Amino acid sequence: MNEKVRKTGHQLEVPDFPVIPFIEGDGIGKDIMGPSQRVIDAAVAKSYGDSRKISWLEVLAGEKAYLQTGEWLPEATLNAFREYLVGIKGPLTTPVGGGIRSLNVALRQTLDLFVCLRPVRWFKGVPSPVRYPHLVDMHIFRENTEDIYAGIEFMAGTAEAGKLMRFLTEEMGVTDQVRFPENSSFGVKPISKDGSERLIRAALEYAIERELPSVTLVHKGNIMKFTEGAFKNFGYDLAESEFGDQVFTWRIYEKLKSERGKIDADKALEEAKKSGKVIVKDVITDAFLQESLLRPFDYSVIATMNLNGDYISDQLAAMVGGIGISPGANINYHTGYAIFEATHGTAPAIAGTGKANPGSLILSGVMMLEYLGWTKAAEHVYDAMDHTFAKRRVTSDLHAQMEGATLLSTSEFADEVIRNMH
Repeated sequence: MNEKVRKTGHQLEVPDFPVIPFIEGDGIGKDIMGPSQRVIDAAVAKSYGDSRKISWLEVLAGEKAYLQTGEWLPEATLNAFREYLVGIKGPLTTPVGGGIRSLNVALRQTLDLFVCLRPVRWFKGVPSPVRYPHLVDMHIFRENTEDIYAGIEFMAGTAEAGKLMRFLTEEMGVTDQVRFPENSSFGVKPISKDGSERLIRAALEYAIERELPSVTLVHKGNIMKFTEGAFKNFGYDLAESEFGDQVFTWRIYEKLKSERGKIDADKALEEAKKSGKVIVKDVITDAFLQESLLRPFDYSVIATMNLNGDYISDQLAAMVGGIGISPGANINYHTGYAIFEATHGTAPAIAGTGKANPGSLILSGVMMLEYLGWTKAAEHVYDAMDHTFAKRRVTSDLHAQMEGATLLSTSEFADEVIRNMH
């Protein structure tokens, strides 16, 4: 009865009783994983009765794996994700000392999970530092394998840093740009055409499939012209060459304005919006961080590189209540590999106290249901979360910020969500 999710061509084939590997996680991982699974199971049962059910398969990573196997990330765990394609994980600690830089990074790079997808939406009743959080509805596509995630760095004073400095000086003509060459560390920032295009293509397909209004390329190309500037240009080239009549790019708008005047360009833009075309535009990163606060309704799908995406994800999460209820996924849309995850840390100080908020992992499970095509179950959880927050029945992190709220433990919050599945 238990079956594997498979990828055939462009289609994900999902059986009625799929095996889903899960990593419990470190710290509060053991507190939030069980309650989150109960919510997901309840939503599936509510939607499909006995005709569909997830078969959970625990695999090991992090401290639990190290204690049992002597390895932080056993090969058996990687093989399980390869075999079953879709999985979910709690937060993992980063080992101290040598070896794996980050277990999360290792999973993403080993399975080539090139999209970090972070949807950001507000639930009524959740405290927010912005005046109109209900206007925040964004979907961040953060590139997961290049930029700073490549991890190419050389420490000041090492032979490698000296060798690179000599190469830059003697072979590449770099002189005044490195102000203090004797004690500078170096990092290499690779941005490729192939890596950029596969991320931006995924963002465009996502926007078109869901009939979302725009895709914004966020970059710092005004300074880093050949990396982040190239990312912007790769995006416009791809949108215009592969998506044709489905999109209208800001580059086309600027060309029309130059050739025929602003009135004609504005008219073409309005016609594109009315016809349902996805508007593809770009914005400098620092401007986006400001504009997303002041005019969040101007942005829908965001496509960006790794470091920018890190900043953007956490700022937008803070606008709707924080990373405690912010979901995330790491996906390879070509192979079908996908790992859904809590976006917060392990919070060891509150592990075992019942104070942890399972919201991030629950909503990541909702993303997993959507990825599997079980959208009815996903909607049940969204609706139940709306009702739960509206009733101000929350865990400790949100209780401290909400007047008149009822404090619930981690497990009680999951029970409340299940009760609110109407």
